[in-house]
Amino acid sequence: MSNSVRESGTPAAISIRGLTKTFGKGSHLVEAVRGIDLDVRTGETFGFLGPNGAGKSTTIKMLCTLADPTGGEATVAGHDVIRERDEVRRHIGLVFQETTLDTYLTAEQNLRFHAELYGVPRPELGPRLDEVLSMVGLNDRRDDLVQTFSGGMKRRLEIARGLLHSPRVLFLDEPTIGLDPQTRASIWEYLGELHRREDITVFVTTHYMDEAEHCDRMAIMDEGRIVALDTPEALKAAIGEDRVKIQTDDDDAAIKRLADRFDIEATTVGVDGNTSAVSFGVAGGEQFVPRLFDELGVPIRSVTVTRPSLDDVFLAYTGRTIRDAEAAARPVPPWARR
Repeated sequence: MSNSVRESGTPAAISIRGLTKTFGKGSHLVEAVRGIDLDVRTGETFGFLGPNGAGKSTTIKMLCTLADPTGGEATVAGHDVIRERDEVRRHIGLVFQETTLDTYLTAEQNLRFHAELYGVPRPELGPRLDEVLSMVGLNDRRDDLVQTFSGGMKRRLEIARGLLHSPRVLFLDEPTIGLDPQTRASIWEYLGELHRREDITVFVTTHYMDEAEHCDRMAIMDEGRIVALDTPEALKAAIGEDRVKIQTDDDDAAIKRLADRFDIEATTVGVDGNTSAVSFGVAGGEQFVPRLFDELGVPIRSVTVTRPSLDDVFLAYTGRTIRDAEAAARPVPPWARR
């Protein structure tokens, strides 16, 4: 599969060719990113989806000049991430996974300090402060200390800070991690508003399937490689089949029977807690269920039929769910994180 989506006539906001990143040596070698190719179009919201440990954050660090690639090349806003670090940094905004705000300062003081660092012209600063604070719904809290803010408010302020100097590309590394579902939804509402009001490319990493649905296009990353790339709808449509999950008295026997009797390849997936289920794809899932009960030959305790989801896309390309992938991920050694 080719991961390149270069479009004639329109320069890519982000262009990556053969990008790799390894840590350590010999038996301690960790291949975090394994030769990815990618183009992100100007003006789109692009999602980088994958489990924790897939290489998403390492990739974003290389694109933001916070880590040197081991091999390959990449440009952001037309500038090389190795040879033109300063130019890359001038044209990007970045929201980290962890809060980097000065909590003993007010919201406005945090933004003014950022404006000084990025050289925002003083005549433009006042209107720009009003604009970004209003966009994220914090204009009425601009004089309050950040230490009084909730987690969601801090995240919104960080997004405002990342936008203050009018970057061409905004990087968001797991922007909703640790937030409750309602706050996560509100953050994506603000990002939708941002997409409508600002002429900017947004590159967001996430391991939440529902968040990837908001993206114009997305890449699925697993074990340092891009395994799928397209719009969310196109990726789901490519699977085509309904997903059927059954809980049985003997999952191994059910998987074997599905292969022998129906020529269906099934796999065991985790459900809630320690519960497992047998999952497989089939056209016309609801019509297939009565036949399944008649001919499987293994007692079925429950059955669910769903239309393809992005979790099914991940399963189709990797042979496991994103939850199972995270559970099986190797912890990254401290020296590799540094």
